[in-house]
Amino acid sequence: MITIIAGTNRPNSMTLRVARNYKQVFEEAGAEVQLLSLEGVQVSDPAVVKQLEQQYLIPTQKFVLVMPEYNGSFPGILKYLMDSCDIRHCWWYKKAMLVGLADGRAGNLRGLDHMTNVLNYLKVTVLPNKIPISQINRELDENGAFTQELTINVVKHQVREFLEF
Repeated sequence: MITIIAGTNRPNSMTLRVARNYKQVFEEAGAEVQLLSLEGVQVSDPAVVKQLEQQYLIPTQKFVLVMPEYNGSFPGILKYLMDSCDIRHCWWYKKAMLVGLADGRAGNLRGLDHMTNVLNYLKVTVLPNKIPISQINRELDENGAFTQELTINVVKHQVREFLEF
């Protein structure tokens, strides 16, 4: 099972739109995939975290983390989720693929590096092909689909690599 995590709790985020695009690409490749949006999720509630562990985190062998840039890193809600979990069962010895988003030029490169370090600490192996998507407001149309052919091809390539990883 692959779980895509839209790593922000902001409503109507570009992150969730990009995560949905990735879900579609994985499904088109025949992968079993689910999407976890952190929008409206009360990560501070232990009962909610337990339910997320059971439904999304423990059964997953591969994670896709789609993360917007928050002040040069990734959102705190995503780290809070990780810190609230039983890390041995949820994260240890699994794999992850990272996607960074920003409206600026770097596509959350620092956040991708920060998350790689956190995941390595949690004994997660990270796919080396980490995609920073810059100027995200120009990348998606009004329906949330990618508009740039180059981005579409890079995303499909990353997904193929992750399925073989």
